[in-house]
Amino acid sequence: MKKILVTALIAFGFTTINAQEESKSPVTFSGYIEPYYSYDFGKPDNHTKPGFIYNYNRSNEVNLNLGMAKVNYTKENVRGNLALMTGTYAQYNMAAEQDLLRYIYEANVGVKISKEYNLWVDAGVMPSRIGFESAIGKDCMTLTRSIGAENSPYYETGVKVGYTSTSEKWYLAAMYLNGWQRIQRVDGNQTPAFGTQVIYKPTGAVALNWSTYVGNEQPDIDKKWRYFNDFHGQFKLTNKTSIIAGFDIGAQQSAKGSSKYDVWYTPAAIVQYRPTTKIQLAARGEYYQDEKGVIIATGTPNGFKTYGFSANFDYLPVNNVMFRIEARTLNSKDDIFLKDNNPTDSEVFITTSLAISI
Repeated sequence: MKKILVTALIAFGFTTINAQEESKSPVTFSGYIEPYYSYDFGKPDNHTKPGFIYNYNRSNEVNLNLGMAKVNYTKENVRGNLALMTGTYAQYNMAAEQDLLRYIYEANVGVKISKEYNLWVDAGVMPSRIGFESAIGKDCMTLTRSIGAENSPYYETGVKVGYTSTSEKWYLAAMYLNGWQRIQRVDGNQTPAFGTQVIYKPTGAVALNWSTYVGNEQPDIDKKWRYFNDFHGQFKLTNKTSIIAGFDIGAQQSAKGSSKYDVWYTPAAIVQYRPTTKIQLAARGEYYQDEKGVIIATGTPNGFKTYGFSANFDYLPVNNVMFRIEARTLNSKDDIFLKDNNPTDSEVFITTSLAISI
């Protein structure tokens, strides 16, 4: 009788909530494609931008930054994600991984371990909890990524325990990791790595994040402990204006067992203004200092001390399509760039992209 009643209600358009829930599939599919063209005024012979840039890094050629297909499985107490990718982002950012692993954007499974609390255990390859930018361009305020984002983890592999408070104002997580943006571990490295994350959302317009990393990126015979903190906040000032501000700082032992540490840090801020539903404008300012070359080695007297600015225009003809153009300049204390094969202290890029999300 119940089946007959539900069938009748559906036939006449009066679907009950229970029937809707029962008919909803736990599996969803999505995709993302973002071709781009970027021009480096330094005119590199190999058409490749400086080595600390991993997104949109091919110059004077039309290419694909990221093409991704994803399947998601979600039930009340179980979830899973598998996303495969290709493009120049995958080619350059995943270069240290084994061949078959370079095409994995994410591959993870999660289980809710408490009936009373929103407490989950997730394991596998997961998007990084560090920073406010990802490889998916549509989710970022600017077309290109900041120097800080390019040189901190985009993904992490390990096990995560995450808790969301009943009010949803707090999120707390702790992780056991394979290392600093790694699927496979460094040969000769048996040292565990760890991470944490705290997110606080006092209102719907403010989100504050503190993420940490502790680990060793060398073989154990040359162990050097690395400590890293990512602080950032996202603020929606009005319906049209938003700001993101962040500060990252890291320290790594100068030598095995040393009490001296090499420090790097980077502040960055982005302002976005949306005059209409189809147009977005953004500007970014940033600075990155790595004098000892822990993350970005230059071999120059002052190391990597670079500041940059960018201006961004986005046009969305429909909700799932975005055309973007950005002008960006980088300026360094030393001559770490090339222009017409000659050393120079500055670099200018113009980049465009056309992205569709499915």
